[in-house]
Amino acid sequence: MLKITDLTVSFSNVKALNNVSFSLKKGEVLGVVGESGSGKSLCSLAIMNLLPRTSKVEKGSVRFNETNLLTNREQQIRGKKIGMVFQEPMTSLNPVFTCGEQLVETILKNKEVSKKAAKKHCLLLFEKVKLPDPATVYNKYPHELSGGQKQRVMIAIAVSCEPQLLIADEPTTALDVTVQKEVLNLLMELQKETGMAMIFITHDLGLISNIAKRVMVMKKGSVVEEGSIESIFKNPQNSYTKALLACRPPLNKRYRKLPTIEDYLSSEKPQEELISDEKRKKLHDELYSQPPIMEVDNLVVSYVSERNWLGNIKRKHVAVDSVNFTLHKGESLGLIGESGCGKTTIGRALVNLLKSEKGTISYKGKNFYDQNEKEQQDYKKDVQIIFQDPFASLNPRKTIGRAIQEPMEVYKIGQDDSERKKRVFQLLTKVGLNSNDYYKYPHEFSGGQRQRISIARTLAVEPKIIICDESVSALDVSIQAQVLNLLNELKISFGLTYLFISHDLSVVKHFCDRMLVMNKKGKIEEEGEADFIYANPKTHYTKSLIEAIPK
Repeated sequence: MLKITDLTVSFSNVKALNNVSFSLKKGEVLGVVGESGSGKSLCSLAIMNLLPRTSKVEKGSVRFNETNLLTNREQQIRGKKIGMVFQEPMTSLNPVFTCGEQLVETILKNKEVSKKAAKKHCLLLFEKVKLPDPATVYNKYPHELSGGQKQRVMIAIAVSCEPQLLIADEPTTALDVTVQKEVLNLLMELQKETGMAMIFITHDLGLISNIAKRVMVMKKGSVVEEGSIESIFKNPQNSYTKALLACRPPLNKRYRKLPTIEDYLSSEKPQEELISDEKRKKLHDELYSQPPIMEVDNLVVSYVSERNWLGNIKRKHVAVDSVNFTLHKGESLGLIGESGCGKTTIGRALVNLLKSEKGTISYKGKNFYDQNEKEQQDYKKDVQIIFQDPFASLNPRKTIGRAIQEPMEVYKIGQDDSERKKRVFQLLTKVGLNSNDYYKYPHEFSGGQRQRISIARTLAVEPKIIICDESVSALDVSIQAQVLNLLNELKISFGLTYLFISHDLSVVKHFCDRMLVMNKKGKIEEEGEADFIYANPKTHYTKSLIEAIPK
């Protein structure tokens, strides 16, 4: 059905794809895996004939049923015979049209049917992709849906014309493990039902094993290994493939330091230093023998969902409902749960970006709302947050040096600009960058590097507590390992305390001492030592989160 031969694509004489060749049979599912920048998405864009104008196809062909897609100018193949689910549904969907209108437009463009028939087909597709209340979703705009729901709308659009080939480009990145599992099951059901072939692109080898029979591993624009799932997992031949398999935090043991791609590609084999149960227990005995540095008592945070014509509150949504927990100095406390459960709301309430409706947030024994102006200013300096999207949290018009130095000026850290600049250089080195990066802009860095910049900016004001809000969820497993190792090193160097917000239980289990599990009602479902909760989940909700982790 699909055959790519010696595809070579370059940007300004730099090769982004280098002699890529592979084929796909009718009804087959191929997994394509690799880090960001490996060329996975570029391959999919070549198949869809959507390569950027700045790119140059130096050689090669992309044949779909004997038609060379690189030279074919007909629009009857893209959308009608080949569908694609893009990585980020929010940017792929048009914010000014309802979800129903966007799907109907696709159907009308590719099928000769009436608008009434197209709408009926749209509602059937929404039902097929298991969207709640299809008639309501039809009239909703993308921003009114959750991440998982938006991804389902994208899948409905991609399969609306019954394509022979579906390309799913990182369709589950940054989704909760439970929603991720639902999306994978949905794609597999649609694939079996329609008999279409599928290319599933991801950076997670563990995830690929749940959907594909054959896998292709890419690195820096080249195919380094290809074979069946069994051969790749049980007997990987390439050192890069071995490294990808090893980077994800294991669930059955705890490394002091996660192995990275660089460790496996170096001449020396990485040393696997494990943390024993005895050493972990001793550390916890020391941690929890001291009074907590922060106490959250009966915290309630609500959002106004509807007002009457006078502007008075008619209805509100309780996002965080009577939450209680403590945070001890030097601890890493994990907060996990699905999207919409209130994790991020808690983090924002703790840094005073959201006002709580009820409850208290006590720092060093004193309620934040009872503190004077000077004490509140100190609290804001001591409790910092690393946001989920580092690119969105950095000003594109400022160099990263200025972005890091600016909060130091606000809190009057350092005697003068010269001293502050010197400290920025030290921080950049500390997070694995170099002093020359001071003069660069955010767009000149990769996702992992931008996350390091955000960490450096947070450290600039000498905080005591750092709230990590999904700070590794959208990163490749190899970059994720680097950032987790960095956070652990900084914790020791600077005496930090972390509230680590995530939907990935395997990451929280590796990184955190204790774990809080939040349910969709904004309540704490379960609390306890991270390893114990994983081994002995008490509630059905926690069990479902654990079962959804890709094995």
